[in-house]
Amino acid sequence: MIFNQIPFFDTTGSEATEQAASKLASDAEAFKALSLEDLISKLAHSMVDFAFHLAIAILVFYIGKFVIRRIYVVLSTIMIRRKMDKSLSTFVLSLVRMVLYFILVVTVIGILGINTSSFIAIFASAGVAIGMALSGTLQNFAGGVLILLLKPYKVGDYIEAQGYAGTVTEIQIFSTIICTYDNKSIIIPNGGLSTSSINNWSREAYRRIDWTISMAYGDDFDTARKAIIGMLSSDDRIVKTTLASDIEQRAETKSADTDDEADETPRRRGFIYRLFHRSHKHIRRLDEVDPEAASPVAVVKLNADRAPQVFLSNMGESSVDLSVRAWVLATDYWAVYFDFNERFYRELPGHGIHFPFPQLDVHLNPSDN
Repeated sequence: MIFNQIPFFDTTGSEATEQAASKLASDAEAFKALSLEDLISKLAHSMVDFAFHLAIAILVFYIGKFVIRRIYVVLSTIMIRRKMDKSLSTFVLSLVRMVLYFILVVTVIGILGINTSSFIAIFASAGVAIGMALSGTLQNFAGGVLILLLKPYKVGDYIEAQGYAGTVTEIQIFSTIICTYDNKSIIIPNGGLSTSSINNWSREAYRRIDWTISMAYGDDFDTARKAIIGMLSSDDRIVKTTLASDIEQRAETKSADTDDEADETPRRRGFIYRLFHRSHKHIRRLDEVDPEAASPVAVVKLNADRAPQVFLSNMGESSVDLSVRAWVLATDYWAVYFDFNERFYRELPGHGIHFPFPQLDVHLNPSDN
C-alpha cells in the first residue's frame, strides 16, 4: 500500500530521513519504469486497499465510541452507588473518557497506515510545551486532584485557609469556592490549599467554647463559679459529663420522639419489635453523630470528662478573670456562645458578681501639702 511506504512526519533522526528520501527516490524511479496500464492497475489496487482500511477504521471508530460510552455509564453508576464526591467523580470520568478517546484516535490512525509514533512524539512535545507555559495552572490542577482524593474538607464544611474563612460551596479542579458569612464568594486556588494549613471547623462533631469573665476584687469566687455552672447545666445544648453520654442521651431523645410520633403501629406489633426498633435507631443515631465511635482512640476521646468548668485564670490590675469552658455540638457553637454572653451579663449581677472597669488608685501623702 502507498500509504504504508510514505512515513508521516518521521522524526526518528537524520539517518532515517535519508533512508526515507532514498526509498522515495527509488519508488519514483519504479513508477517511471511502469507502463500506463500497470500504473493505473497499481493505483486502483492502492485505492481499493485504502478504501478497505478506511472502512475498517470507520467501523473501529464507531465501535470504540460505543464501548467508551458504555464504560462511562458503568463507571458513573459505580461512583453513584458508592456515593463518591461529585467533583471527584466528574473529574475521574472526564479523564477516563479523554484517555480512551486518545487511544481510539491513535488506533484509527494506525489502521489507516499512518505512522502513529510520530503522532505520539508530537503530542508529547506539545504536552511538555504546554506544561511549561501553564506551570502555575498545573500546580492548581495537581492540588485539586489531591484535595478530591484526600478530602481534607468537603462541600458544606466551614474552613479557614489562606486568610479567608467561610463555608465551602464548590470544589473545582483548579480552585475552591467558599462563601463567607456576609455572603461574599471567595475563589481560592487549589495549589495553595493543598500545601498550606487548613482549619476545618466542621470536621469534628463537638467543639469547646471558651469565655473569659472578669469580676471585681472582693466578689466571692465560689459564688460566681456556682452561678455559672448552674446556668450552663440548665441548657440542654451543653455537654454535662462526657461526649459518649451526650450522644446516647441525644439518641434516646430522638428515638423517643420518633416513637411518640408513630406510637400506635409499634404497640400493635409487640414488645420485641419495639425493643429492636428502638435499639436499631439508637445505633444508627450513634453512627450519624460520631462515625468513629467504634475506634479505640474515639472511645477514649468520647469518655473524657467534658463537663462545664470554671477556673480562676488571672488576677489582673483591675479584675479577677475567670475562664469558662463548655462543650457543645459544632452546629450549636455560635448560638450557645452569643446566648451565654447575654446571660452572663444579665444574670451574674443578681448573684452579687460585679463587672469592673479599668481603675487606678491614687494615694495622696498629707505631708506634701
